[in-house]
Amino acid sequence: MAIERPILLVEDNPDDEALTLRAFSKNRIVNPVVVARDGVEAIDYLFATGSHAGRDVSVMPAVILLDLKLPRIDGLEVLRRIRADERTALLPVVVLTTSREIQDIREAYRLGANSYIRKPVDFERFIQTVSQLGVYWLSLNEAADAPGNNHY
Repeated sequence: MAIERPILLVEDNPDDEALTLRAFSKNRIVNPVVVARDGVEAIDYLFATGSHAGRDVSVMPAVILLDLKLPRIDGLEVLRRIRADERTALLPVVVLTTSREIQDIREAYRLGANSYIRKPVDFERFIQTVSQLGVYWLSLNEAADAPGNNHY
């Protein structure tokens, strides 16, 4: 039986984190969720450094849900580092943020975001959005870095 690849949720707002985890549960998304509460923690997880030293880097996230407004290292810099390293360059990254700033949207896509989704304020819409994310990124999408896809 294959191990479910985790979802990396990069989110510093505890309310948004709880809402996202509740939405995953409500939508029966069974992938384990790893939460990074700032950009440094996300980078440490992905590259097995700092507090995540020794992590098995052969198990990469199925998808990264990345907030932009993060402490220590912002989401755009996290995205830049993900795309700059061949080990993580092909991971699906969905920007999930409250920002409506056109420069954030453009920069996220310029840096290689696969999708840019503004967090709905309404809980029911948020549940629906997470459901659609789960169906697409965890069921329908064929990721270039998925186990069995020899891309190197």
